[in-house]
Amino acid sequence: MLWGLVGRYSWILLITLDSYNEYMKPIKNVDEYIALVPKEVQGRLKELRATIRAAAPNAKERISYGMPYYEYKGRLVYFQLWKKHIGLYALSPDVEEHESELKGYVTTKGTIRLPLDEKPPLTLIKKLVKARVKKNDEAEKKK
Repeated sequence: MLWGLVGRYSWILLITLDSYNEYMKPIKNVDEYIALVPKEVQGRLKELRATIRAAAPNAKERISYGMPYYEYKGRLVYFQLWKKHIGLYALSPDVEEHESELKGYVTTKGTIRLPLDEKPPLTLIKKLVKARVKKNDEAEKKK
């Protein structure tokens, strides 16, 4: 089976090689998102989810742009499964501030790519999410 998460409206496209059938359905929540990905990576996504929730227990969890999204006084973090990695998004400027700890990972301004063939740095992810929570708290106080 080929799979991929598509579009900003939380749709998933599943294509089976035997029938070449395509169908689309909206993803309702993070449980459903994880259940729809290949079984061999579900455990990693569950670990990542648990790490984010431990770092930000008051964050609201939902689906946005077709991927799991966590909101706490504004954007906190998104994640999405790709063919060879898990992408973590919306961590700017925290990625730049922790550049030395992220050596060995592909990063951009607010993105980290976690290769599927490596154990994810859960302690570092927790640290990044906590830093984002703190920044969101500080930004709210200034309002």
